[in-house]
Amino acid sequence: MVEKTKTTKAQLNYLHIAPRKARLVADSIKGKHIIEAESILVYSPNRAAKPILKLLRSAIANATNNSKLNKEKLVISSITVDEGPMLKRWLPRAMGRATPIHKKTSHIKIILEEKEGDFRRYKSPQAKVTKSEKSLVKTKENKKNEKSEIKKQNFSKVDESQKKSLKGISKKIFRRKEIS
Repeated sequence: MVEKTKTTKAQLNYLHIAPRKARLVADSIKGKHIIEAESILVYSPNRAAKPILKLLRSAIANATNNSKLNKEKLVISSITVDEGPMLKRWLPRAMGRATPIHKKTSHIKIILEEKEGDFRRYKSPQAKVTKSEKSLVKTKENKKNEKSEIKKQNFSKVDESQKKSLKGISKKIFRRKEIS
């Protein structure tokens, strides 16, 4: 007997972005875990990323609320970008001519699937800290504190005459544009 996989889907129709441009973003998240796909879409500079992110979040909500699927196990099994109806307009040009403008639309369909397995990319190893390492960390912190105190003392010792000489240095530096 064939075992059915648990899937859920969401669809976005009549998106006013060309399918070719939307496919660039869609292909970047195909087959990825939803958390990874979401992070890709959030930081993607493409205009199609925002509506696809909204669609992905809608599909996740469908999976958790309607299908009662586990959010940690969801993977994008397929995402398809199809061509929607094209709005045809005309742009007037020189000498009485006109050129056509095709305003393309897209239909995007996303299917999420629940898969078994651990999808965490990096497992954080639990390192054991020995007493010698703890003492090293404390000595480093003490040295940093001492250095910061020495710097504070040095800055407080600067006299009025030294402050004036520091201001004079800025006049000697070449600047292409004069600051007024």
